[in-house]
Amino acid sequence: MPTVIAFVSQKGGVGKSTLARALAREVTANSKLKVRLTDLDTTQKTTSDWHAKRLEAGLNPVGDVQILATINQVLAGADGYDLVIIDAPARAPTGTRDIAKHADLVVQPSGPADDDLTPAIREFHGLVKAGIPKARLVFALNHVTTDAEEQAARNLIGETGYHVLDGSLSERAAYRTAHNYGRSITETNFKTLNTRADALIQSLINKVTNNG
Repeated sequence: MPTVIAFVSQKGGVGKSTLARALAREVTANSKLKVRLTDLDTTQKTTSDWHAKRLEAGLNPVGDVQILATINQVLAGADGYDLVIIDAPARAPTGTRDIAKHADLVVQPSGPADDDLTPAIREFHGLVKAGIPKARLVFALNHVTTDAEEQAARNLIGETGYHVLDGSLSERAAYRTAHNYGRSITETNFKTLNTRADALIQSLINKVTNNG
């Protein structure tokens, strides 16, 4: 069976699709692993639309990209893949629990503000109550503006006992622009931003490797 990594959140716009796309891009570009990137938001289809832009721009695909409705459909077609990446829909608590039960790692992106972190922590508490091991739950910080803001967020999460990936994504228009042209956050026109994104994705890859 493949390794399954799910990006979840009950809020939209926190970076689920951003990180799912970047992970798929980095793994396919730097390894021989067979990757499936699954868009489970059958209404918005943002990851699927992004991949279409990527192919139209002549960029290398990031594995097999599909739109599916349920985790059962994902698992039914998982044979033959080394890594399955799930971009889960927001505001779907029951679906999130079902996804988390089958994922080797559950990543929840969050902004550093209390308005973002408090409900995100509450969401992980709910998953733990549903039987998901705490070791399989990890935070990724996004939309960070200052080092002090990031450290405060890390301190708050640390008090709960959840893991936070090393690195973070800063609030930059260049990341959004890259997505507009089918690129990932590691493929912007700015080396420093690419390096920052690379560091966060590598931290995620290291976490997956260590958990395995």
